[in-house]
Amino acid sequence: MGLFVSLKRGLERSREALNEVFYFGGDVDEDFWEDLEDTLVMGDMGADIACSVTDDLRDEAARKNLTTAPQLRRALAARLAQEFVEPGSDFFCDTPSCVLFVGINGAGKTTTVGKIASDMAHRGKRVVIGSADTFRAAAIEQLDVWGSRAGVPVIKRERGADPASVCYDVLDEADRAGSDLVLIDTAGRLHTSADLMRELAKVVNVTRKRAAQMQAGPMAVHVVLVIDAGTGQNGLSQALEFNDALGLDGIIMTKLDGTAKGGIALAVASRLKLPILRIGVGEQVDDLQAFDPEDFARALVGE
Repeated sequence: MGLFVSLKRGLERSREALNEVFYFGGDVDEDFWEDLEDTLVMGDMGADIACSVTDDLRDEAARKNLTTAPQLRRALAARLAQEFVEPGSDFFCDTPSCVLFVGINGAGKTTTVGKIASDMAHRGKRVVIGSADTFRAAAIEQLDVWGSRAGVPVIKRERGADPASVCYDVLDEADRAGSDLVLIDTAGRLHTSADLMRELAKVVNVTRKRAAQMQAGPMAVHVVLVIDAGTGQNGLSQALEFNDALGLDGIIMTKLDGTAKGGIALAVASRLKLPILRIGVGEQVDDLQAFDPEDFARALVGE
């Protein structure tokens, strides 16, 4: 199955409501524009973006005499794609690189780390995984499975150990082995807990200090937030809090195949001016895809 076909399939639930709006046989009247704006809002795109996009599309339709569903879908997809931020680089491909994965419990951090480790190892990258979620035994076991499948070492400590120490250890191993890519899974934490966010900031600082001392030269450290798309607007709240506390470098949006709220990807990217690096549209390794704004927008609207 091609990547775009997989993406389109994964966004099916988010696309259903828009399909109803575009199923019309008469004129593009005021009811159509109201329905479109309401549908975009209900898809958790956010009222500001939904209003702006609808107004722009209405103007374009009048200027270019767009009257058919295919014409309007195409124009809508192009307009939505403009809301996304192009990444300066792909942190996983442009190595040497160290990526810290953060987010709340259940967002899919551990699985995401495993999938990216597997993908990058198969592309020939020398990968090492750090299991800095020392509070959830299942997280360590999951990473061990992923590491074994991909032939990637997993650096860990006993349950309850200081997560910053794990980060130090994994960078020691990366330094010794000459690794290209370091992927560190951190414990899930509520974005509303100031104490937990301060602890996470310490983990990031320790990682950056050790990465600056690598024998082959400083290794860039990036902080990536993993968001479950099904959380909708709460995902935007998470992103704002994590960004304020840590200074995020990018977003990974998971579980888009299980929600009708695919518009949250636009809300987060537009509000924080951060790139979306990967999106999850299924359970398989290949279903964690590199993000392409045009493909995502086309799949979302069914163009």
